[in-house]
Amino acid sequence: MNATEIIKSIEAAQMKAEIPEFHVGDTVKVYGRIKEGNRERIQVFEGIVLKRQGGSSRETFTVRKFSNGIGVEKTWPLHSPNVEKIEIVRYGKVRRAKLFYLRGRVGKAAKVREKVR
Repeated sequence: MNATEIIKSIEAAQMKAEIPEFHVGDTVKVYGRIKEGNRERIQVFEGIVLKRQGGSSRETFTVRKFSNGIGVEKTWPLHSPNVEKIEIVRYGKVRRAKLFYLRGRVGKAAKVREKVR
């Protein structure tokens, strides 16, 4: 067994079984575990998916939301044990893979059209 096969087997063991199918432009709720001292709680982070990158167990996605008029972005590892679950709120219709142009927009200009399903 060579090194790449060993790495692939370790990565396969760390991957989550059920991940909802979401894309760039979708509005999602990410339930993240937060450790405060000796206790744990779950905090919801809801926003638009700006990008997805990487592959297999290293895949990450970035979510952007507005909190008190300030844009906040957070990058989450997709297969992290700190991500409790991902809930899709709305499907967005976009024509590009990375939505960095939303960073310069505020209010209605920062909206993404909803995909009709």
